[in-house]
Amino acid sequence: MIDLLVDKIQALQNPTVVGLDPRLSMIPEHIRQQAFETYGQTLKGASEAFWLFNKEIIDAVYDLVPAVKPQVAMYEMYGADGVDVFIRTIQYAKEKGLVVIGDIKRSDIASTAQAYADGHIGEVTVGETAYAPYQEDFITLNPYLGVESIEPYFPHLTKYDKGLFILVKTSNPGSGEIQDLPAGEAGKPLYEVVGGLVEKWGEPFRGRYGYSDIGAVVGATHPEQGSRLREILPHTFFLVPGYGAQGATAQDLAGCFDQNGLGAIVNSSRGIMAAWQKDSYAKMFTPEEFAQASRAAVLDMKEDLHKAME
Repeated sequence: MIDLLVDKIQALQNPTVVGLDPRLSMIPEHIRQQAFETYGQTLKGASEAFWLFNKEIIDAVYDLVPAVKPQVAMYEMYGADGVDVFIRTIQYAKEKGLVVIGDIKRSDIASTAQAYADGHIGEVTVGETAYAPYQEDFITLNPYLGVESIEPYFPHLTKYDKGLFILVKTSNPGSGEIQDLPAGEAGKPLYEVVGGLVEKWGEPFRGRYGYSDIGAVVGATHPEQGSRLREILPHTFFLVPGYGAQGATAQDLAGCFDQNGLGAIVNSSRGIMAAWQKDSYAKMFTPEEFAQASRAAVLDMKEDLHKAME
């Protein structure tokens, strides 16, 4: 799966992934009204607003970006209706040819991890019929329960052509409370130790570009750590959050790329989904043109990333 992602990045010359993390406050009034007129101000109404919004965003950007990253929590909080929209969003994005990174950050012991693996990147069997309920191409995982929480996913990488992004150095300000603690040989920071495990776990799953189907989540808000991890994890592809709304610039994440300009895909969620609410785009686009504002934000981000990679 990592080869497909890199192929798409190269074809589009754009290492951007659009985070599909909707909130009702991001959704223009005309979309909310349409959903509420049909289903009322209910969980189903809110979920339908997400669906209408996501669909237009995908239609506006699918030819510009290689991937989208829906964050499951934004959907799960609306219950079954929200999860249904999460699944429909994934299916629609895949119909448009996009790689889908399911941001689920799961972590549990072996038997439960197996269930997550089967549901999200594998299949479940009912009677004689196999079903793939979620159909993400990649998912994010938390490794802090150890290898037994990660191993159940490994067979699915080959069998179903899937991938993983494992949390190593996250973008949130408080990540250092745990991830920077000294650990392992010579008191290395914990994120380096975890990064080394991710590199090791990925060895059997390397593709033709030299990168593995097992990648790492490395926040753009920690540029020195990102550069260090790029140096010591030569075969690990990075999913890089933190650009834009979280404060990181393109220059901050330049060290996450390799000498060929590969090795990372950069996420922007609010900066693209809610672009229509930013002053710079609100001057050019009406709320009804929110999807065009998102397209413009993608193009601006692409240009910004290219400048940093020169």
